[in-house]
Amino acid sequence: MISRLEELARLDRRALRDSFRDAWAVERGLLLGAEIVFDVGNHILSAEFGASARDYEDIIVQLGTVGVIDPALRDELRGLGGFRNILVHGYLRVDPDRVAEHLAVAPARFSRFAQAVRAWLDR
Repeated sequence: MISRLEELARLDRRALRDSFRDAWAVERGLLLGAEIVFDVGNHILSAEFGASARDYEDIIVQLGTVGVIDPALRDELRGLGGFRNILVHGYLRVDPDRVAEHLAVAPARFSRFAQAVRAWLDR
């Protein structure tokens, strides 16, 4: 998934505005990445710490609190829950510029999340 997002990150903002296929591919990739973060995070919190999260953002906060992710990554991932909700529920019109901004940073952030979880599991 990360490598596909890296490939899609080569698209310029115009492509995201002009091609619904490209826009949908990017949105789907970003949604998939967010869902992985939240599903893995929620599972860790529940299975390892007996904790439950109030919402998607709380998963990120709690992962930082228990030391699965460091404070810098926690801060980078903050807002991912709201962005996920926009993609899923269409609370707002999906802004191609906002999608492009997320796409520019998502592969590295998702990669750092995977590395942090691996490191935590290997502890």
